[in-house]
Amino acid sequence: MPKDSEQVLTWKIAGIAGGGQQVAGLIFAKACARGGLYTFDSSEYPSLIRGEFVTYRLSISTSPVSAIYQPNQLLIALTKEAYEYCLSDVVPGGAILYDSDKFKVEAKNVRGRKVFPLPLKTLSESAGVKPIAANILAIGATTALLKYDPDIVKRTLQEVFSAKGQEVVAMNLKAFDFGYHYAQKEFDPAAFPFTLTPAKKRGSQILVTANDTVALGAVAAGCQFFVAYPMTPSSSILHNMMNWADETGMLVFQPEDEIAGIHMAIGGMFAGVRTMTATSGGGFALMNEALSLTAVTENPLVLVESQRPGPATGLPTWTEQGDLAYVSRAGHGEFPRVILAPGDASEAFPLTGLAFNLAEKYQIPVILLLDKYISEAHESIAPITQKFTVDRGARLTDAQLTKIKEYKRYLHTTSGISPRAVPGQLNGIFLANSDEHDERGYTIEGFQGPERVRQVDKRFRKVSRIHAELPKPMLIGPKKAALTFIGWGSTKGPMLEALKELKNVNYLHVSAPWPISEKVMKTAVSGARKLVAIENNATGQFAELLRGATGIKVDDVFLKYDGAHFFPHEIIAKAKKLG
Repeated sequence: MPKDSEQVLTWKIAGIAGGGQQVAGLIFAKACARGGLYTFDSSEYPSLIRGEFVTYRLSISTSPVSAIYQPNQLLIALTKEAYEYCLSDVVPGGAILYDSDKFKVEAKNVRGRKVFPLPLKTLSESAGVKPIAANILAIGATTALLKYDPDIVKRTLQEVFSAKGQEVVAMNLKAFDFGYHYAQKEFDPAAFPFTLTPAKKRGSQILVTANDTVALGAVAAGCQFFVAYPMTPSSSILHNMMNWADETGMLVFQPEDEIAGIHMAIGGMFAGVRTMTATSGGGFALMNEALSLTAVTENPLVLVESQRPGPATGLPTWTEQGDLAYVSRAGHGEFPRVILAPGDASEAFPLTGLAFNLAEKYQIPVILLLDKYISEAHESIAPITQKFTVDRGARLTDAQLTKIKEYKRYLHTTSGISPRAVPGQLNGIFLANSDEHDERGYTIEGFQGPERVRQVDKRFRKVSRIHAELPKPMLIGPKKAALTFIGWGSTKGPMLEALKELKNVNYLHVSAPWPISEKVMKTAVSGARKLVAIENNATGQFAELLRGATGIKVDDVFLKYDGAHFFPHEIIAKAKKLG
């Protein structure tokens, strides 16, 4: 491993889309996890299926690692374009394995890095394996150069490819062995300064993304109907639900578009079935009219929105936190909603359970706001054992309904929560009306202005109670510090890594960025000497929402909106600059 204090080694493979970089990278990540190491990965890829290059980066450590590190110790470059794009990330003394059958690298141009030619076409032919196994040849060479245990990688290959049959397993094992022995012979691994050593036995870990744990959280929370139209980077939630449908008994459906998807989700919740839908920014834009429908009918809704850069199609396979302000105000008219923003895969699981409880208890839309970075980044976390207490709110039983002389679905209450019946319940008949309505659901007009005011006020009376149930901002680092970063969602991981190197700096993590409680936030920032908002957007959206809701003004902002997530070293540099 590197000689730095936290022992983080970053490995990267890059080449043309369709070359198997992501498959190879995930196999290597799993092999590292099997060896007791912690990992965090991230992939860059184009919106085109083929034609541009794809990178897969993996940070590996003997202790938990919460983000990707940009400087890398070993690069596998499968094309010249990938080599040129990734060269600057390789640290002095690091290694570049390049496909010498496709291009040449002049040693004088690598500025202190070691270069190792890896003729993948020639080696594939010599090994007698198909060209598609070239990525596994590269994994073999990597394993040798890093002096990692080859048996661990081979066992992982067997696990990954077993479903495809013994012939495929045998071919990939042969490719791995050939690449491994070639590197041992040609590269002199003993002279390479970086080593990957299996860790001593530790507790078991799982390798998951935030999308994975959202899907798991929905299952654990009792979701029975999942409906979504696929849209990067939310699509793997749908894939997971489809794969698990037989085991969970969940009804999983892909509709014709996002508009149909949200209406089906509304229908599922209206019928009393826990339901979830998922999309990305563009799909959410199509859902806005239906979002207002669920608000005025006070119908629960749980919706996942995984952000990517806009406007319009923007950078559809990259990351950004550009939708917070929009999601907090989306839909015509004014109505309460909750936004929960997990910072990582571990946080996404409990927040998904909370989303279902809040949606049903307060009869509101609850939006889980992710982004491409955590939706697709695999990280090592402890196995999930948490169980949820299901709270379905003011759901009336048949027995309760028999005692009600006239059921009023939108009854004025001090809490703002009206007792809810579902279709099919005797004495629970009501009109679910998309117009403004009275307590029974019958349409009103402006001639009944006071009733309009009462209904709006009733819906907003829920907010003070919602505040009490939202997770409080979490202070990470020393209790008192000269500099406090405040952020939400996926800035958490890079901040955690940066804090390992920073003194007199802390981080205030907000996992429920809307609605904002003035009392809670003023308490949370009361000890901050200098408050800096860190966000993956161009305008500091949470900082603006915070100022508007509470009057709290940050002293500075650290913003990034080039399509990439934050790296720890960028935060460290910013913190030192701010003093």
